[in-house]
Amino acid sequence: MIVYHGSTEVVEKPDVEHSYRLLDFGRGFYVTTVREQAERWARRKADIFGKSKAIVNIYRMNDDTAEFQVKTFEEDLIEWIDFVCRCRDGEKDYQKYDLICGKVANDKVFRVVDMYHTGIWDKERALEEIKVYPSYDQIAFINQRAVDGLLQFESFEEV
Repeated sequence: MIVYHGSTEVVEKPDVEHSYRLLDFGRGFYVTTVREQAERWARRKADIFGKSKAIVNIYRMNDDTAEFQVKTFEEDLIEWIDFVCRCRDGEKDYQKYDLICGKVANDKVFRVVDMYHTGIWDKERALEEIKVYPSYDQIAFINQRAVDGLLQFESFEEV
């Protein structure tokens, strides 16, 4: 399977050490199966960091994940929102997985998670507010063993 990573640089040898903040699924190296999404992430990073280049890195991902601990969030947003809150709080339960896969919520997710997390909104209200892109996804490689065992750099393109 082909996956993409949006960046401001070519990442031939991805690693989890350069994950500089806690994201939806904790610290890790994130990819997507949706090229358009990676392009959007690359452009956004270029804008945020004042870089002139937006790069989409292209990898071949091995589908044989039998030797890895994989957590997949399908349609269960109840479990997903609690997991995201725990990750954003810095809790480390995501580290029991090698790979975490799930949908990407729209830009309102930060506000929704904050409102739910602080208790302003209950879970039902938060789930009503979250609109998930049906075709957007994210795959987080939580440790280097998963990156090295499942990802192979193919190429890159400036977008």
